[in-house]
Amino acid sequence: MAEFGGLLGAAVGDLDPIAAARTRGADAIQFFLGDPQSWKSPECSYPEGPDALRIAAEAAGIRLYVHAPYVINVATTNNKIRIPSRVLLKKTALLAGDCGAAGVIVHGGHVQEGDDPAIGFENWGKALSQLESPVPILIENTAGGERAMARHLDSISRLFEVATTYGAGFCLDTCHAHAGGLNMETLVSDILTATGRIDLIHANGSRDDAGSGRDRHANLAPELSELNKLDVATVVEIIRQANSAAVVETPGDEISQAADIAFLRAQLGTSDSP
Repeated sequence: MAEFGGLLGAAVGDLDPIAAARTRGADAIQFFLGDPQSWKSPECSYPEGPDALRIAAEAAGIRLYVHAPYVINVATTNNKIRIPSRVLLKKTALLAGDCGAAGVIVHGGHVQEGDDPAIGFENWGKALSQLESPVPILIENTAGGERAMARHLDSISRLFEVATTYGAGFCLDTCHAHAGGLNMETLVSDILTATGRIDLIHANGSRDDAGSGRDRHANLAPELSELNKLDVATVVEIIRQANSAAVVETPGDEISQAADIAFLRAQLGTSDSP
């Protein structure tokens, strides 16, 4: 069996991603540039600023990813949300570039009840065409919503007919895929058919049954996974097949996330982190 060649990391707070990586044994870190539930302009909380963070991450061999705020929805027909979403995504991407991030993850969003989903895909194209981001935009699949742009395979495929034109990538969340009702056994091949790429994996367990539409993450390490309803062997195989960097967005403190990362390393046969 081929050895997994990607990086393993965790999603953390925004103060000091380098210190967070060290305490978790991670070689990739995902963080926010401010409050994920806020429309405020992004800020880098690293004490010496974004340039210093970029330099420190390069020196430490840590790959950085930025997750855009959850409030962003560039697909909607609601101008009061769509237009500020475009502005906030652009600001986030620009600052992420200053920080040296490898990509910005953003949820696929949704259209309003009664709207034709085609409008949402068109709005995504307009947003990406105007973005001029210095870093790749990685669109993440979502767990729930029948009008979501990136829950079901047919919608993901239609979205990427547009997104691929502008170089957008894909972030595959295992909890969201499970909760969204996707086939976990064929997930990697299905997503690659729909998007042509998997740039990052959110390696999460799920506290809910398949198809629930509920976004509640669970830990992966055996000693922490009593609430997990997503087979961890399936998660490991998805990471192995995709052979992309993977970050855990699992509950608990740095000890819990370190345990999840160590478990994945052992299962994937990777070397220790830097």
